Amino acid sequence: MSDSLHTSHPAIVKRLKRAQGHLSAVLSMFEAQRPCVDLAQQLHAVESAISSAKRELIHDHIEHCLTDTAEPGSAHDSLAELKQLAKYL
Repeated sequence: MSDSLHTSHPAIVKRLKRAQGHLSAVLSMFEAQRPCVDLAQQLHAVESAISSAKRELIHDHIEHCLTDTAEPGSAHDSLAELKQLAKYL
């Protein structure tokens, strides 16, 4: 399977670039000796953005793999279950 089939990749890259910019801002906050609560909140936001991008990537991959290889009728149930499990990765 070619990576070019994953239409979600440009959106994921965009999310990750935003997270990268946010992380740079958090580093500046550390240098400015901002309060720990503010730092933790912003690090949590960066972590959430990266986790969201990862989850989207996993879901997209699962959809492509299952759609390409599953038998008709069974793909929907398998896909729902795998998406549910993937949120814990």
